[in-house]
Amino acid sequence: MTDIDDTTAGLTTADARDGGLDARLVVDRGPFRLDVALRAAPGDVVALLGPNGAGKTTALRALAGLVPLSGGHLRLDGASLDRTPPESRPVGVVFQDYLLFPHLSALDNVAFGPRCHGTSKAEARAEAAAWLERMGLADHLAAKPRRLSGGQAQRVAVARALATNPRLLLLDEPLAALDARTRLEVRVQLRRHLAEFEAVAVLVTHDPLDAMVLADRLVVVEHGRVVQEGAPADIARRPRTDYIAQLVGLNLYRGEAKGHTVRLDAGPAITTTEDLSGEVFVAFPPGAVTLHRDRPEGSSARNLWRCQVTGLETHGDQIRADLAGELPLAADLTTVAAAELGLVPGAPVWATVKATQTHAYPA
Repeated sequence: MTDIDDTTAGLTTADARDGGLDARLVVDRGPFRLDVALRAAPGDVVALLGPNGAGKTTALRALAGLVPLSGGHLRLDGASLDRTPPESRPVGVVFQDYLLFPHLSALDNVAFGPRCHGTSKAEARAEAAAWLERMGLADHLAAKPRRLSGGQAQRVAVARALATNPRLLLLDEPLAALDARTRLEVRVQLRRHLAEFEAVAVLVTHDPLDAMVLADRLVVVEHGRVVQEGAPADIARRPRTDYIAQLVGLNLYRGEAKGHTVRLDAGPAITTTEDLSGEVFVAFPPGAVTLHRDRPEGSSARNLWRCQVTGLETHGDQIRADLAGELPLAADLTTVAAAELGLVPGAPVWATVKATQTHAYPA
């Protein structure tokens, strides 16, 4: 999908002009071209999700005014920002590395924005103290950034961005600099703060869990284009590209449906419970795949393929087996099951999937 019509992104054009974000971001950078449409209502949290080099950060920098548009438009609450310099935009930015001023205290870091907008020093510091208290940092007002933990620094950066009362909040990989343990805690806190934010928030991430937890709507970008967008649950259930399928942990195929049979573009047929006709996707989780050393006799599974193990890796508390052969796929099984099957790279196996565990939907 290369273009978004006026109603598919959650707002009509008229609604977007009345309030919220209405943008088509076209940026040419050498051979790379970004062309992404974004619309969001006040209170929406939108996540831009995609692989490295997809154009996510370029889109965020274009919204902030740090990268000029080659074409398209950018409107916020009905006002055009196309020619507005970055410092004059009602936009708050939380950068991946937070970029706190190392020589300023947490209090003065947050007060910096209001001061730049003409607020007196005393009033700006009072506003900053209130924001830090809301972030649970009332005991750290005087702390310099080097004295703060990663989670604390992240909350100071969010407070600094919100202290100017922006109408658009931009977050560039806001949890990437945190260790796994801190990330879990801060993700919950950030979700609460975003839920209270009354304007538009746009989040850039490559982490599907961050996107699923923090955002109301996902916009998936690949090669500078929007390939899918919608509610997190809808995208997780109906991925439309291999990248999205890998993110949400599904085997994904495309083919021609005739009744309950889908003949794949490259490979065998898959039997499904859905009765469809025409171009479709078929998806099923790796956990739905059962592996056998010998061809199973009397199996109730309608889908049976001969494969070969090409790779094994730990995946959570299970083993993920990558398989090639009649149908390339991924299978999850317990460590015990992998040992009993004697799985090693190169081992031949039979893979089965019940039709009831597949999901087919129009392409």
